[in-house]
Amino acid sequence: MALSFFDQFASPSYLGIPLMALALSLPWVLFPTPSRRWLNNRLLTLQGWFINRFTQQLLLPLNLGGHKWALVFASLMVFLITLNMLGLLPYTFTPTTQLSLNMGLAVPFWLATVIIGMRNQPTAALGHLLPEGTPTPLIPVLIIIETISLFIRPLALGVRLTANLTAGHLLIQLIATAAFVLLPLMPTVAILTATVLFLLTLLEVAVAMIQAYVFVLLLSLYLQENV
Repeated sequence: MALSFFDQFASPSYLGIPLMALALSLPWVLFPTPSRRWLNNRLLTLQGWFINRFTQQLLLPLNLGGHKWALVFASLMVFLITLNMLGLLPYTFTPTTQLSLNMGLAVPFWLATVIIGMRNQPTAALGHLLPEGTPTPLIPVLIIIETISLFIRPLALGVRLTANLTAGHLLIQLIATAAFVLLPLMPTVAILTATVLFLLTLLEVAVAMIQAYVFVLLLSLYLQENV
């Protein structure tokens, strides 16, 4: 039973062929394609409104140099939300529960923000490693601590997304298994457990959206420090 709980996180394969690429590319097929008409349908209007509102809130603290990242951040946000939400459907695979995938997304974007800071304003970028007014004996220690915290940022991004989604999926499976086992023995307790499962599912829908937003928001904050 303990092993079967973690089978849902195994990378899918068919006839020995890994299906990770299919799991990553399939969500793009579900997005509505823009039309050439003057008036769009409700789905396209809702999608455009959501992307506009998200982009406005995300780019509000950034200067004009950071607005070049609007398309990248909006695409990453929609992509992560779609992957997280599709993973809540039965008999589906959630690619964002894989730490390797999340690190593959976090490290390049974080590294790009650091490189931009080093290229555009190297003095200010290196100045983040040493807060102003630091006592002289603490300077070597603080530089080491700030450097470690700088390199931990992509790891924190990937681990946060992986841990939240993995914990949610495990809780859903544990409570669903408990409700299924208790149904013939104690129907009343099973109904209460199913109610908790329904509420937890709603919570996981919110977590799937919030974690995608937090991932992109932290990247925008890293970018804000370097532009």
